[in-house]
Amino acid sequence: MDGAPRTLRCFNERHAAEMLSDDGVETVTSVEQNKVERSIEEVFTAYKQIHSLPQPTLLREQHYLYLKKGLRHLSDAYECLDASRPWLCFWILHSLELLEEPIPTAVASDVCQFLSRCQSPTGGFAGGPGQHAHLAPTYAAVNALCIIGTEEAYNVIHREKLLDFLWSVKQPDGSFVMHVGGEVDVRSAYCAASVASLTNILTPKLFEDTTSWILRCQNWEGGLSGVPGLEAHGGYTFCGTAALVILGKEHMLDLKALLRWVVSRQMRFEGGFQGRCNKLVDGCYSFWQAGLLPLLHRALFKEGESELSRQRWMFEQQALQEYILLCCQNPTGGLVDKPGKSRDFYHTCYCLSGLSVAQHFGNQELHHEMILGREENRLKLWLVAVAVGVECRSETCKLRWLQLILCTIFVQRRWLRPCSTSSGCLPLKTTGGLEPPLATDCQTPPLPPDQSTISPS
Repeated sequence: MDGAPRTLRCFNERHAAEMLSDDGVETVTSVEQNKVERSIEEVFTAYKQIHSLPQPTLLREQHYLYLKKGLRHLSDAYECLDASRPWLCFWILHSLELLEEPIPTAVASDVCQFLSRCQSPTGGFAGGPGQHAHLAPTYAAVNALCIIGTEEAYNVIHREKLLDFLWSVKQPDGSFVMHVGGEVDVRSAYCAASVASLTNILTPKLFEDTTSWILRCQNWEGGLSGVPGLEAHGGYTFCGTAALVILGKEHMLDLKALLRWVVSRQMRFEGGFQGRCNKLVDGCYSFWQAGLLPLLHRALFKEGESELSRQRWMFEQQALQEYILLCCQNPTGGLVDKPGKSRDFYHTCYCLSGLSVAQHFGNQELHHEMILGREENRLKLWLVAVAVGVECRSETCKLRWLQLILCTIFVQRRWLRPCSTSSGCLPLKTTGGLEPPLATDCQTPPLPPDQSTISPS
């Protein structure tokens, strides 16, 4: 860990020179950009006046209380998210995981029971009980259950019907619709690849032509659009790239064009990321954009790029941490898009996710930290492959479930390969006739062979 105190960028007298100059040609875009920069400048100025020795602080306790309350009680303002209730579970659980706050057993069980009621009889999960199955809440529900990581959580997911649902939304050109009769975009391909990988039902046939369809979404800018031919966008770019990593086809992208596009999205004055060219900074892109850089680092390393750093990602990690810690924290808990915006669980989740990416480089074998401010600011390292989890109940079997955290927005864990039930191990899933293959012995399985020492996944 690099533990030396750091001088904040906003304390540098040259920092103001990074503000936008419209060269005397005022546009709607430049006016809005100037407004945002002034609001951020006010935050930086106030911080400098209060703190002679800067030590930005992550408001852990406030965020924890905000998240804990959200699992049980939501205000009327959340009525508009009635069709996104599994997302609320995921955003909160993943945020708690990053803060390394335990989830009480009773709460975890209640979440499992609620998500079970969101599962459609025909497979997949809906945005709420009694609604139609949809890939987005399916993704959120499966990831939330994997974060909980108990036998009860895993047993919620009916894998055979989930596979039926994925086939029902697969299109002839390789794309996926979000729900039966719904829209196509690259998010759906990513959600499908993610849940199929997590639940060990991913097959080449299911994703036939998906790679070629996603590749058509990469445009002249270098980023990816929602569908072929549109503007590159941070969220779509992450989803498309992550889907290709899951499918093992990321090398087919124009990686250097993609790298050029994403690093250009970090704002020079603010330190955070924008989602598209000529758009405003937004805290959620702390993950959607910065989270791309570990994936690209890994992909370029596999392609033989010898000049890659083994200590830093290819973006300004300190600048992003400054933006999140100084500009995105609500004093009463929760994180926001930018100064002046309201807190919500979505931005809390993705600001914290981006903060974790900015703090940690590499994996357990080659790990470097850059923690801005106090040691207590450190979040969980999660964009790596690790062997953790529930030990087998057998006294003689020392197998730990292997949980692979892949390159997704969220903590991706593949279904574990349990040893033979005759040795006392818990079977992973008992429904649907889709049991994972049994391990041949009770030795801890090795990491996949493509896990290089600097791989983030």
